[in-house]
Amino acid sequence: MADFDIKKGWLKNIEGDGLKNLMEEVFGNVSEEGGKFVSSYGIMERIEASIVSKTVLDITTANKDIDPTQIPDAEVLDSKRKLNEFAEKATGFDAKARMKRAQKKAKEGKL
Repeated sequence: MADFDIKKGWLKNIEGDGLKNLMEEVFGNVSEEGGKFVSSYGIMERIEASIVSKTVLDITTANKDIDPTQIPDAEVLDSKRKLNEFAEKATGFDAKARMKRAQKKAKEGKL
């Protein structure tokens, strides 16, 4: 489970069906289970996303249960790129900004 900050004023982009539509756009599939949107892509067997608050988005992933040495590097990289693309479009922060915010929270003891 990973909580990501949502950029101020960005919630309007993912409210209602926005998050669901975004998951379908990025991953090509989406369903709803217990208030969370669920998808899969590449090596990620399950990707769950839900809005926790107007400033926090939860994204949880689970990889397929296969031997990591049997997965082509290209598939791993493609899956990681797609997840980063989704997180950026959903939060308004790129990977670098998300990392800086997480490091700041860790230093402050908030993680």
